[in-house]
Amino acid sequence: MKRILIGCETSGIARRAFAALGHDVWSCDLEPAEDGSNRHIVCDIRDGILDKGWDLLAVMHPPCTRLCRSGRRWMSGPGQWTRPKKLPNGRSWEDLKAEFELGISIFTACWSASIDCVAIENPEMNDLAKARMPADLPVPQIVQPFWFGEPAYKATGWYLRGLPELTETNRLPEPERGSDEWKRWNKVHRAPPGPDRAKIRSRSFVGMMTAAARQWAPAPEKIREAAE
Repeated sequence: MKRILIGCETSGIARRAFAALGHDVWSCDLEPAEDGSNRHIVCDIRDGILDKGWDLLAVMHPPCTRLCRSGRRWMSGPGQWTRPKKLPNGRSWEDLKAEFELGISIFTACWSASIDCVAIENPEMNDLAKARMPADLPVPQIVQPFWFGEPAYKATGWYLRGLPELTETNRLPEPERGSDEWKRWNKVHRAPPGPDRAKIRSRSFVGMMTAAARQWAPAPEKIREAAE
C-alpha cells in the first residue's frame, strides 16, 4: 500500500481513483472537498504537507492561467516582460504578475518535493514560465480524455518524475469536425463566462484518473504478483 497525496483537488475524482485500489490517499486544497470526505485537508500545499512521507504526489490543478502558452499575451508584449498592449478587463499588470508568481511558487514547490514519484497536471508552459522552472523539468506528456473512454477534447499535460507516461486504455473514435457530437466533445472549451467556468474547465476526467491510478500505483496485490 502506498501513501499518496492528491494536491490542488476538490472534486475527489483522483483521490477516489487511487483509493479504490487500496492505497492510503489524501487530497488537499484551499477549498473543502466537494464530496465532504474526511480524507481531505484544507491547506496551502506549500505549508508543510509535502514532507509527510508520501510515496506519490499527484498535483491536479495548480494555478496555471499565467503559466500556460494561451495566457502569455496578457503577461508580456514582444520580448520578455514588456508591458502588454492589452490587459483583461478590470485587471492590472501587477495583479497578473502576482498570479504568475503564485503559479511558479506552487509548481516548483511540488516538483522539488522530496517524493520519489511526482505527476503535475499543467498545460505546456510559455517562455516566461519555462525560464523559471527547475533544470530537470521534462517536456510534458500531452494526453486527451478520449484516449481513456471520455468523449471530450482537452489537451492535458503531465509533468512526470519517477512515473511512466500514461498509456491509452479505451480510445474513442473522433467525431467529424464541426458536427454536433464534435461540439459536445469541446464543451470544456465552450463553457460560458461565469463564476464556475474555471472549475468546469479544470475538472478531472474519471477515465483518465482511473488509468493513472492503475498505471502509476497498481493495487497492492498486483504489486506483490509482479514481484513474485
